[in-house]
Amino acid sequence: MTDSSRCEKSFSSVMQDPTPENGGSARPDEERREEALVVPASGSASWLQRVFEEARGDSQLSVVTAEPPPVTVVAVERYLAEAQPAAAAQYWYDVTLADGSCQERCYLAPRLNGLVQRAHLRAGVRVRLRRCSYRYEEKRLNYGFPCLEELEVACGAGPTPAAPPRGRPPPLRGDKKHYLPLWNNEDPYGDVWVHFTPENLNLTSLGQLEMTWRSKFHYDPLLVRVLHKSRLRYYGKPEKKMDMPYQAYFEVADGSGMMSMVLWNSLCPEWYNSMKVGTVLLLEQYAVKTSYPFKTKPTPGDSQMKRFATIEISLNVRDPPTKITIIPEEMVKPEWGLPEVKYRFITRSELDGLPNNHSCDVIGLVTFVGRAERARKKEHGEDFWLYRWVHAVDGTSDQPFILELFATSQPEVFEHIHPMTYLVCTQMRVVRDLTENPSSAIYLTTSNESQIFITGWHRGQPYTKDTKVRNFIQWTKTQNEVDQMEKAVIGGYYPFPRPPNNFLKYCKNNKVESVLKAIGETGKEIEDLHYREHKRIAVQGIISAIKCISCSNVAEETSEFQPPCHGQGHLPLNHATQGSVQPGLEHCQGWSIHKFPGQPIPVPHHPHKGMSDILETEETERACGLWQSDLWAQVKDKLMKYLHHSTIFPESIPRKFDYVHRDLLMQQYNLHAAVHQPKETRTHRNISDFESASGLGYYEVTVLGINHDVAIDVAFLPLFCPDDPHLFQLEDVQNDTLLSCMSCIPASQQSATSNGRLPDMFPLSDEIVKAAMDLDGKHVVCILDICHLGDDKVEVFLSKIYRTVDPDVLDAM
Repeated sequence: MTDSSRCEKSFSSVMQDPTPENGGSARPDEERREEALVVPASGSASWLQRVFEEARGDSQLSVVTAEPPPVTVVAVERYLAEAQPAAAAQYWYDVTLADGSCQERCYLAPRLNGLVQRAHLRAGVRVRLRRCSYRYEEKRLNYGFPCLEELEVACGAGPTPAAPPRGRPPPLRGDKKHYLPLWNNEDPYGDVWVHFTPENLNLTSLGQLEMTWRSKFHYDPLLVRVLHKSRLRYYGKPEKKMDMPYQAYFEVADGSGMMSMVLWNSLCPEWYNSMKVGTVLLLEQYAVKTSYPFKTKPTPGDSQMKRFATIEISLNVRDPPTKITIIPEEMVKPEWGLPEVKYRFITRSELDGLPNNHSCDVIGLVTFVGRAERARKKEHGEDFWLYRWVHAVDGTSDQPFILELFATSQPEVFEHIHPMTYLVCTQMRVVRDLTENPSSAIYLTTSNESQIFITGWHRGQPYTKDTKVRNFIQWTKTQNEVDQMEKAVIGGYYPFPRPPNNFLKYCKNNKVESVLKAIGETGKEIEDLHYREHKRIAVQGIISAIKCISCSNVAEETSEFQPPCHGQGHLPLNHATQGSVQPGLEHCQGWSIHKFPGQPIPVPHHPHKGMSDILETEETERACGLWQSDLWAQVKDKLMKYLHHSTIFPESIPRKFDYVHRDLLMQQYNLHAAVHQPKETRTHRNISDFESASGLGYYEVTVLGINHDVAIDVAFLPLFCPDDPHLFQLEDVQNDTLLSCMSCIPASQQSATSNGRLPDMFPLSDEIVKAAMDLDGKHVVCILDICHLGDDKVEVFLSKIYRTVDPDVLDAM
């Protein structure tokens, strides 16, 4: 295989007929014709335009290119598909390509959607266009567009293309007028989301409206202040034809009380960004409706404020067309009687005494930021929640705030959270379970009305006047910046919250149809993951082997080697027991090493040995960082399927934060952008160049199926930060002795970490070996954390072990 062929990964699939069109367009033909691809005359310097012209002129409206040059992906943009059969894609994608002469938008064939969903095809990569077609819209005049049918990713970087111009046209296919954000539905995306300049002023009262709304068809103007703001809700469906199916709730108030206000449809991109907490609004020509009874309700900062809960203000572009005016704060007069925004800030020392679901606001200095991950809203659906974990300290406790931050429709803030910034989170909810371990970590999660702010966004915010915010600022002035920087960590696998100690509770908390998965099915579970999707699954098995491996080599090696996709991730049967030698393991005595690239499976041979020889071999195995059960030695050569998913990737390791390279680190742990963002300065550093925050090894754990015919290798990553022992709060877990022992950091490993140089292998401690032997041959339930890191990289970590002999496990079955 040549170097160039190794560098290219084929994205092709069997050529299929284009999906037939459904429905027509509500937009004028003239507007559509302006957006259609204008193919220049022959002889143009643009290779892309020549290819698309050739496709349009072909009798089959299709062309296979010969020796295509690499082109750059400038943008990948998502939008709602038209109504299709049940198996069709819910979303379509337009891809903007640049060849050095021009940029062209192209429609991506839906069968290639998985390339976007797994981040193979993304802004900034270079691709070769192997096959394309040209599609005409039969219900429109003189309108068509190029369609990408077959692509290859190309190695190497090309010239950086210019960013796409502002004021981008609507999507190519169908009649949608806007694009969605690439990875979730809550964030505003595109130029349609604008800001507004305020006009004149009038006065009115909410109290009067509540008393008279039934007797009027037209309502007097209202003057109100925004006290709370929800995240955006996108409710588009393929079978419904709506231009801008968005909705956002606000809580607004005047001197008489507080009422809900709903912003609908095309008013959202026009006004949502401008309507901030604290903004004063003049509302005219609005509608009044009975309140929706099931919507979330924020907790007001002023508990004495009257809430008008029976009706809500409805703002829409028609029926009637609402007129909205923003009043600058400097023009607001005290005699209007508008209430100030009030908050419910707490300190970290107060958090432990608060009940579950308590609403509060917090401020802290960020010490840890996790990578952005996604969770599926509905099983088998294409919609995801976007979230990340953050730690922040405020000086009132040695424990940090642990914050689960879901996207709050503030992408410009969410994507720029980094250590050493001052973070404010409002309308957070306490999550705790006193029926579990009372000492287990409490955390806060966002609500529908949460807002987040970081350094650079605090000026002018109402909370800057709050006493606890001012106290926090005073505390930061007493801190040594260098000391705090040494504790700062970013990214990596973050195993929180831990599965409950009680398996019955785990089953009740799990929303999927079937809690237990067969080990043989895990390959399909992994294959179905989308980019940065995190999922937790449970499998039955037998703990059969444990190896302790140093991270000093793994991160470097995996940064250069990305294993190819093997379907469901298993090797052929005749390779089930083969493996490459592990660093340092070749020097161990009593081992026969079978070599197979990328899968470390050392196999011991000690037939006809006496007891003393066996004991000596076991001691040697332990010194070399390996334990395996007698059962494993008997069955591993006879497996029908052996899944290898114990690889640790550079993205799995938490890294020490480097403020100088903060932009690179934030980019690494955010999601791939929809549109390529050229940068003036670039660095040649990659993620493996940054120091690990723990610097320790990890464990490869082999789980044998309960029928002894399949097995899976998974990883367990004990997280320990010498500079901040409170960073990863992994307290001993009840009824989970093995993982508790593996989570403990022996003095020898801590010493090795402090010396800055790790050995290739760590010996297994006596406690780990004893705990493993106690589980030898016993059926257990293993909870696995799986996450798709892009391309073909999927991490699989062991998070919890339940013994099936425990009563709660049997009760859950």
